[in-house]
Amino acid sequence: MKIKFTSLALAAVALMTSAAHADDKTLRLLTWGGYAPKDVIEQFTKETGYTVEVTTSNNEEMISKLRATGGAGFDLAQPSQDRIAGPQAEFRIYKAMDMGKLKAELFIPSMLKSTEKNTTVAGKIYGVPHIWGTDGLVVNTKTSKAMDYADLCAPENAGKVSMRLKRPTLIAFAFASGKDPFALYNDPKAYGALMDEMGKKLADCKANVKFYWDAKDQLLAGIRSGELTTAMMWDTGGWELNKANPDVKFIAPKSGALGWVDTFAIPAKGKNDAAAYAWINFNMRPEVAAKVASAAGNFTASKGADQMMDPVLKKQFADSFPEAALNNIKWYPAVPAGIEEIEGRVLDRVKAGK
Repeated sequence: MKIKFTSLALAAVALMTSAAHADDKTLRLLTWGGYAPKDVIEQFTKETGYTVEVTTSNNEEMISKLRATGGAGFDLAQPSQDRIAGPQAEFRIYKAMDMGKLKAELFIPSMLKSTEKNTTVAGKIYGVPHIWGTDGLVVNTKTSKAMDYADLCAPENAGKVSMRLKRPTLIAFAFASGKDPFALYNDPKAYGALMDEMGKKLADCKANVKFYWDAKDQLLAGIRSGELTTAMMWDTGGWELNKANPDVKFIAPKSGALGWVDTFAIPAKGKNDAAAYAWINFNMRPEVAAKVASAAGNFTASKGADQMMDPVLKKQFADSFPEAALNNIKWYPAVPAGIEEIEGRVLDRVKAGK
């Protein structure tokens, strides 16, 4: 029995050692669709020996998954920069970045500095930038003259617009009303009053809405068919539609497009930090970043990658964002705890028709 027990124990140790070794050579990545193209993964594996297990998600699901496990299950995650400081302060789901392991020279300096500021908690940095883009208006210029978010509610667009019942829409309507919602983030009472006001605007706008979109395909089909004349949506969706129909354009609204940055952040109980840092540095190389950008359809924080981008996308970007529009982008700051609960209550009332 003693020999048998010893054999079983040795077998168990061997299995555990094998599993640990597998973890050492595997990067478990929690990211957005399109951010880890097959050819990029294959090149990374060939160069480093690390394999990559990809789980696609979104901001809400990333926070939920990491919160449920205390930051375990993944070695690298890609939340938006405004979704790091709040969840970290509340749930401790990330570990501080070791900036000495990153090749800072590969990043656009201004974006790296901005993201570091927005993801700092108690003096420690928890995220660095990767992919960035904006939300604004996609307009069929033959049938709509919309130039700002409020035009979604104009009488001439009745029954022909789409938007999401999500926080960006509340924030967009606030900016279009001449208010700065981000300036009220640290004043819950004032922010709540502003959101209540914007909720009423969205409720009054319901007659104009053909449908509130959740699925990308539904929205794109609605614009392609002419069912929709105007929609609040993301820039690359507009540029995709523009390739097939030049009359459909992505427009940076007069009150400012809403800018987001998706980051690299390391979960608190990730098992393979070495693979995570290797993936970050690999992805920020300009030639690799250009491949990822082409797959995702967005620009990256990699210095010099824009020069390797598809020329059609470069022109579309320039047409949508002349210098004034680029300087007018409203970048999402870190979301303090409690803000999304305020927005959620307002959106629930709009949805319920109250």
